[in-house]
Amino acid sequence: MKVMALAKKESQDILKNRIYLMVLFVQVFIILGAFGLAFMSSVVTDPALLDHYGASRALTVGISENMSGSTLAEDLKSQNLNLYYYKDLDQAKKLLGTRLVAVVEVSPTPEQNVTVDFNTANVFYPVISTKISNAIVKFKTDKRLESAGLNSSQIQKVENMVNLNVVPVKKSESSRLALNSPYFVEIMYGFLVPFILLLPLFLASNIVTDSIVGERERKTFEVLLMAPISNSMVIFGKTLPILSFALIQSMAWILLLELLGVPIYNALTLFFILFFIGLGFISIGIIISMFVDSTKEANSAITIVLVFATFILFTPLFIKASYFEAILNFIPTVLMVKLASTPVLNFKTLLYIVPTALISMILFLITVRYFRHERAIRL
Repeated sequence: MKVMALAKKESQDILKNRIYLMVLFVQVFIILGAFGLAFMSSVVTDPALLDHYGASRALTVGISENMSGSTLAEDLKSQNLNLYYYKDLDQAKKLLGTRLVAVVEVSPTPEQNVTVDFNTANVFYPVISTKISNAIVKFKTDKRLESAGLNSSQIQKVENMVNLNVVPVKKSESSRLALNSPYFVEIMYGFLVPFILLLPLFLASNIVTDSIVGERERKTFEVLLMAPISNSMVIFGKTLPILSFALIQSMAWILLLELLGVPIYNALTLFFILFFIGLGFISIGIIISMFVDSTKEANSAITIVLVFATFILFTPLFIKASYFEAILNFIPTVLMVKLASTPVLNFKTLLYIVPTALISMILFLITVRYFRHERAIRL
């Protein structure tokens, strides 16, 4: 009962903390902003998605009026690009970066070499480059086939020898992603999903540090030490509400991601991983609070720890070397990516959780030991 009373008091302190509630809303904005950036960056780097959302129609390419009706002009139009027919090349180049995103120059026949000036500062530059390159390749191919004596119908047959029809199979069982883009899937599941789910746990380590150091500053820590309950129960009473709030937030963010069109698989297994990660972070926060005397020192120390932890947890997500895979599988964030992105769950994957659980339990035991030491000194 005394432990629950301590946990209840800690819960009330958290809910009364306006900064904590403000940070809660900040996390929502971070999630929405991260999702929006991933969505937009996926669209602006994918020609098909750019066409799908109609953004290509806002891109205008300059080409000589002598090329009006030519194969190259038609090829550029087939890429869903607007054309501006210029008379003066120098005047057209002055419009580059304002009205035009690129200027195409074609040398006189028979060579008809194509030169393109791009506005590389344009956010759509990668897509524009791809579209214009595709049009130029088709233009040159048509010219070579024409020089070989083929007429337009024969050229069409040569260029479209195979027609592929995609027939969806088990469409009802497929995941409803917000955006059907490999880049979107990679950036969301490969980085943003673990980052979003770990946000509340990063905050939890800060809260527990502020809680203990704050009690020291308010001179109520000694009262807590004199409470007739065991050391582990005191730590448990401090840890339970903070860890519970953090895990509830992480589960809420999973639901939010589902609503945004980013399905998260194996939520229950992810919950257990987050539990042990959170326990580890909170244990580190309590240990730090044993060695500092002010909230300012505590915040500085926990910030350094979180920066180091972020490096350890997120750097492996960008390592693609296969010979490191056996080691990287034990990193919690790598495991989270695999669990969140696939509905398949095997026993081998569960074994990778064991080191994280062991480290967290060891940190918790160290926390209890240091707390016992602190209690013996002060009493």
